[in-house]
Amino acid sequence: MTRRRERSAAPTGSRRAAREFAFRALFESERGELPLEQVFMRTAAQMHEGDETLTPLTPDAIAFARSLAEGLDMHWDEVQAALQRTIRGWSFEQMAQTDLNVLRLAAFEMMFTPEPHPPVIESAVRIARKFGGEDSGRFVNGVLGTLSRSLEGQPLPSAGADVGGSTVASTSDTAPDSASQAEQD
Repeated sequence: MTRRRERSAAPTGSRRAAREFAFRALFESERGELPLEQVFMRTAAQMHEGDETLTPLTPDAIAFARSLAEGLDMHWDEVQAALQRTIRGWSFEQMAQTDLNVLRLAAFEMMFTPEPHPPVIESAVRIARKFGGEDSGRFVNGVLGTLSRSLEGQPLPSAGADVGGSTVASTSDTAPDSASQAEQD
């Protein structure tokens, strides 16, 4: 086994990898019209069995990915409404499902967690570029930039979403230190 393979086999705790994992589960759930929890569990099992198409995640990263998937599921209607208000000139039916699912996960995280928007947007753009079409990264960046500006100054909803092992409150003093979050991404 090469050193590169040995390094890639070690589980990662990065939030970016966890976001990609949550995206993949959401995409498969949407395409297969299956419950998100069922697909998430199957995808996690495939990862643990050594599926080479999935980045191995640490237990904390899996918990973060799960919290994103469950949070989106819990706040589906609010996220959909926010995206419909933000996206101009496109209906959800016209959009690439890859782009739409990347936007859904990122919008949930921006709306319901204290995570700073720039790393969420950066991760979403990278996922869109990796799995989407030629213009997916620019499209996702534009939509999420517009959403971010519309959310500026608004307190987080007090929905109590559990993201990354801690319950999210609705006050801005719960926001993590941006520098420490950037290190995790």
